[in-house]
Amino acid sequence: MLKGLSSTRVCSRDRETDGGREGFVHQPFPTLPFTFCCMAAPGLSDMTNRSACLTETVAVGNFPIPCPAILCSSVTGLEQRSRGCAHRLDTANRDAARAQRSLKMAPPRVLWIYPSLFLLSSLLLFHALSPCGALRNYPENEVTLLDSMSALADLGWEAYPNEGWEEISVMDERNTPMRTYQVCNVMEANQNNWLRTRHISREGAQRVYIEIKFTLRDCNSLPGVPGTCKETFNMYYYESNNANLWFIKESQYVKIDTIAADESFTQVDVGDRVMKLNTEVRDISNLSKKGFYLAFQDLGACIALVSVRVFYKKCPLTVLNLAQFPDTITGGDTALVEVHGMCVNASEEFEAPKMYCSADGGWLVPIGRCVCKPGFEENKDVCQPCRPGTYKASATDAYCTKCPPHSSSPQEQAVECVCEKSFYRAETDPRSMACTRPPSAPENPISTVNETCVTLEWSPPRDTGGRGDITYSLHCRKCSGDGRKCTPCGSSVHFVPRQFGLSSATVLVTDLQPDSNYSFTIESQNGVSDLSPTPRGTVVINVTTSQTVSVVLKERRSKDSVTLAWQGPERPNGAIVEYEVIYYEKNQREQNYTVLKTRSNMMTVDGLKPGTTYVFRVRARTDGGYGSYGGEIELETSHEDVLAIGDPNQSTILAVSIAGGIVLLIFLVTCFIV
Repeated sequence: MLKGLSSTRVCSRDRETDGGREGFVHQPFPTLPFTFCCMAAPGLSDMTNRSACLTETVAVGNFPIPCPAILCSSVTGLEQRSRGCAHRLDTANRDAARAQRSLKMAPPRVLWIYPSLFLLSSLLLFHALSPCGALRNYPENEVTLLDSMSALADLGWEAYPNEGWEEISVMDERNTPMRTYQVCNVMEANQNNWLRTRHISREGAQRVYIEIKFTLRDCNSLPGVPGTCKETFNMYYYESNNANLWFIKESQYVKIDTIAADESFTQVDVGDRVMKLNTEVRDISNLSKKGFYLAFQDLGACIALVSVRVFYKKCPLTVLNLAQFPDTITGGDTALVEVHGMCVNASEEFEAPKMYCSADGGWLVPIGRCVCKPGFEENKDVCQPCRPGTYKASATDAYCTKCPPHSSSPQEQAVECVCEKSFYRAETDPRSMACTRPPSAPENPISTVNETCVTLEWSPPRDTGGRGDITYSLHCRKCSGDGRKCTPCGSSVHFVPRQFGLSSATVLVTDLQPDSNYSFTIESQNGVSDLSPTPRGTVVINVTTSQTVSVVLKERRSKDSVTLAWQGPERPNGAIVEYEVIYYEKNQREQNYTVLKTRSNMMTVDGLKPGTTYVFRVRARTDGGYGSYGGEIELETSHEDVLAIGDPNQSTILAVSIAGGIVLLIFLVTCFIV
């Protein structure tokens, strides 16, 4: 208990002579050797204005001790204002012991140096750290391993010797306790004060960062302080797998750096309530053990460690191009860490996704991507099912598409749309194509008969079924005269260009028999006809081939002409329109032939060569087309004009001439004998 302070009350309201202000004056309690109380400004109650008491002091002996704006919350009977107290009883006891040491050790003219640290704590509380909540919102890519600002209880770090570093607790404006460490043994030489943290697990990080916030007193602002005062301190670390080391040799520590303040404060700054808070960040690389200890070495500075934070950097979990990249700890140096992504749900790799995690915790160089599986579409880095009425057939398609005509998808996640009744989709049809149906029957069939050939033509179906791949097939049957009995034509009949799979609406049928009845069925089909159970659309056309010209007769001939006559078919395929006569020199058809036409059944062919054999053939043409040629007849022109047997006048002349010749011959013979 300090000499001269003997009251039994913790705090009492009394009149004091320091400026005539009414306030709380410290009075010792039997179990509480010493504590600090704030002077309350007149008219203020319940410590609503904390800053009003920051510069107030209580007397310890003959020396003023600044009040740290805190009250002891453990003292019984303290009023509502005690909620602002951050000191526990043991902290208050240490403060009292320290004050006693200061009284014994320091000359009166510099005794205020040490208490200024308490005022420093108050300034930190109300000026440097408010609002403290903002300080605890760290970047997303930083993972905190240690944060003295967020400790809910005493930090309990190891300090040696005992006269060195001390833990001081203060309350922020939200009545949240904050732990700091301070040391200010500037009056004695050869200071070597160590402060060691508890074991810090590195959590797999190879490189960690140490951020410290601190204040440091300007040695030049301390009158009477010997040259032992320092304005720097050292920071060390020691790797270990043991989380319960109680002693570490100084020589085992690895030095991180010597820390100097960018700004130091003076007594003027304290009076003006100007806080100069320094922030320094250092890093440790190539860590390999489970964890490490941090240590701070003071060699005679006046320091307050306001905050110590240890963290490592990571590239945070992210989704890019439908690939998820996990939290990735950065490498131990500046090298990039290659990370392979995993496709999100309902997606698959299009090209293997990967990125690189940089040393500062940023993702770089995205390569590859994932795509949503069929039935899903991309929406804000996720794959969601296609809605009813839509579909997605391929993973390479970006989005779901509305169902094509004559189809639907009643459920979610459709990879194709289902065709309506009587509509179909061929195997080769893309799923984006509308459903279609078989075509209707061909229309308007017509035939043209040529000899034993027939040309068939027709119009395309009126209803194509929504497709453009219509083809046609023909079926041939030979029928009896009354048409009651029909049999397949067989392989003797040929179709040009083909019988099945015709793409054009015309075909030539050859090698039919003359004067015969045929029935042709023309069938239309498309790519879905085989999928339909209904019969295919067909149209039937009946054809009768023509008869040949029965007989070709020679009427007469001369050295350069021939007259022909013939009989028409008995049952022509329609009314005979004309006859066609073809002739050529024997064995010369391939080189030269002549075609003549006439409406009668008789023709004289002029311009022939004398003494030359010609071949003649005749055929009839009706409304249904040409019939086949009749049989060949060979005729030779005479060397001189002769009469044809078939002319009666010429026969008489020939007979008279022959008779005259005989008479003349008899006369000559008689004369010779006589």
